[in-house]
Amino acid sequence: MKHAALLLLPLLAACATPQERCLLQATRDLRVVDELIQEGERNLARGYAIEEVTDYRTEWVQCRPPIVRYRPDGRRVVYPARHCFDQVPYTVRQPRAIDLAAEARTLDQLKRKRVELARTAGPAVQQCKLIYPETN
Repeated sequence: MKHAALLLLPLLAACATPQERCLLQATRDLRVVDELIQEGERNLARGYAIEEVTDYRTEWVQCRPPIVRYRPDGRRVVYPARHCFDQVPYTVRQPRAIDLAAEARTLDQLKRKRVELARTAGPAVQQCKLIYPETN
């Protein structure tokens, strides 16, 4: 779920104005670091991490749609859909033990990196606003 917003970002960017696209590009790293900081804080608060694991299971699925044919006399004949076994992916969320001290150190490093990224993103944001002024 946490990555859903990141997956939808390209779709939103396609509908965005040129200024919005420029701002999204200029602040991409900052948003990624913010997400990692939030995840690290949640892990420390819980005392463990939650990881998503994708596995596969065999399921009976439709592998060919029904076929409709017409006989020479005009009668309609429907052949049923063909089913077969296939490997279908599924994702589960499971707890994972973490080194809390290492997680705290990583979180501190991410917060320092965020300050640096915010400082460098500021001029880029201003440049985007100058190049692509908002029109109402």
